[in-house]
Amino acid sequence: HYLGDAIALVVAETPEILEKAKKLVKVPYEPLPAVHNPQEAILPDAPLVHREGNLLAHKHIQRGNPAEALAKSKYLITRRFSTPWTEHAFLEPECAVACPDGDGVLVLSTDQGAYDTQHEIMGMLGLPAEQVKVRNCLVGGGFGGKEDVTVQHHAALIAYLTKRPVKVKLTRAESLLIHPKRHPMEMEFSLGCDENGIIQGVAAECIADTGAYASLGGPVLERACTHAAGPYAYENFEIEGHAYYTNNPPAGAFRGFGVTQTCFATETLLNEMADLVGISPWEIRYRNAIRPGEVLPNGQIVGPETGLVETLEAIKPYYDEAVKNGEPVGLACAMKNAGVGVGLPDYGRCKLVIGEDGRVHIRAGASCIGQGLGTVLVQLVVTNAKLTRDQVVYDGNSTFITPDSGDTSGSRQTLVTGEACRRACLLLRDAMEYRSLSDLKGQEFYGEYYAKTNPLGANVPNPVSHVAYGYATQMCILDKETGKIKKMVAAHDVGKAINPLSCEGQIEGGVVMSMGYALTEQYPLDHGKPTAKYGTLGLFRSHQIPEIKAIVIDKPGLNLANGAIGIGEITSIPTAPAIAQAYYRYDGERRRSLPLDHTPYKK
Repeated sequence: HYLGDAIALVVAETPEILEKAKKLVKVPYEPLPAVHNPQEAILPDAPLVHREGNLLAHKHIQRGNPAEALAKSKYLITRRFSTPWTEHAFLEPECAVACPDGDGVLVLSTDQGAYDTQHEIMGMLGLPAEQVKVRNCLVGGGFGGKEDVTVQHHAALIAYLTKRPVKVKLTRAESLLIHPKRHPMEMEFSLGCDENGIIQGVAAECIADTGAYASLGGPVLERACTHAAGPYAYENFEIEGHAYYTNNPPAGAFRGFGVTQTCFATETLLNEMADLVGISPWEIRYRNAIRPGEVLPNGQIVGPETGLVETLEAIKPYYDEAVKNGEPVGLACAMKNAGVGVGLPDYGRCKLVIGEDGRVHIRAGASCIGQGLGTVLVQLVVTNAKLTRDQVVYDGNSTFITPDSGDTSGSRQTLVTGEACRRACLLLRDAMEYRSLSDLKGQEFYGEYYAKTNPLGANVPNPVSHVAYGYATQMCILDKETGKIKKMVAAHDVGKAINPLSCEGQIEGGVVMSMGYALTEQYPLDHGKPTAKYGTLGLFRSHQIPEIKAIVIDKPGLNLANGAIGIGEITSIPTAPAIAQAYYRYDGERRRSLPLDHTPYKK
């Protein structure tokens, strides 16, 4: 289906022997016609990537009457937008170690969901769960790129057949080819406003290249569509989305999960609309911003924890100063769900086990991919069970010790597993009312939380699409002389910041990641073959990074996980449109495709 498909597994005792052995494998190939993009995939006589056809997913979302609202709008803008493939470029390539374990296998894996990996291997080997054990090791970066199995099932297969331990690790070139990327999207958006800049309606369509396999292409398209309306209070919204199979590398989860693409379109249009109405980009957002108790375009009534206005107010002094100094400045807002949502099963589970050492051992089946989940869970236990730090141990994640707490994705673990942990803490605290920890040795305290939501299109007046949303406003200031980024300011509403320093780190990392997305990164394909190396992807380098001011808005109101809302994905979402607007203020050119053309960063 694509050049990354595994054709043969070659096993050796040393890397040197392996390289020689691989050269001895000869495969007779019969070239077949290929599909290189959605425009080819859509043709009636297109080759079929899969027997069922080239359409992976179609999403249609509508509320109100956007056609009528747009027709009556005083101001109407329609524009086309384009976003590219992007490579995750995590530091550690994919790796797994597998060992025989009785009649089954034990797999040490760096993935985003140990239970998902177990499920895939069980299906491949035809083994029950108790014969496939997966232990999650610390993951050297994920960003969505390690949600799919890549080498874990191969390692398991080899260990199962040879009855010997094996390590399977991708080279960087193999990694660039094999794992799913960010979906490229072609989009058309129409935005209508009244004379005061109040949004009357939005109509949009987007087409995504999902590559050779489904991966998470369907959910990514759905999230792109549900969030395309932006974090604003209006009713008339419609979007049509399609994702097509091609013979390119697969596209799947990537920080932002489809919202990074549609937010670029929505926020860029809103900046252009502000000029048309004659108000500032800050003012148009402040007038339309969703506030507690108001209704999002998807029909959901938002709760008291909603803090978009606070992020705008936090940015305001920096924005005003830049404008006063005549500096080119750009602004964008974003929202991002926390939790899987849209009616899908979404469970957090956590066990607190009192060990023989008299300490509380945290066992939650959730991957730590660099976001510091273990630290957050320790903090929740210390706070809610009223213990000291040295009384608590985080045991990590495996399918044979920890209960399944779902994938690390959808900015969900701090909220969903955090709430399960808090519930377990309350049981422990009750048990400790008349007894010490040493009296409770061997006992377990189990907490579970089900993040209940309504399915997409549910026939209820105000569906709950997600249990919570995070909100953000980001701003870019350019140097008037050089045209390079002088400063990024990013204000993020995180509910209760369990670990403020970690939140700041997430903001800084997300901003830097999307500075590359906005300005320099490319994942070029030549008939389905990646032509870039790690060093030529256009990743932002350390000496290029400007000052980044991270502002954590700590706003209570959510009655879950001590008030915490996830922050992992949203940090990368509004960056690109903020930068695009700054360049418009710099040279008067509207840019609607990424990476942005005609900047000092472009080769």
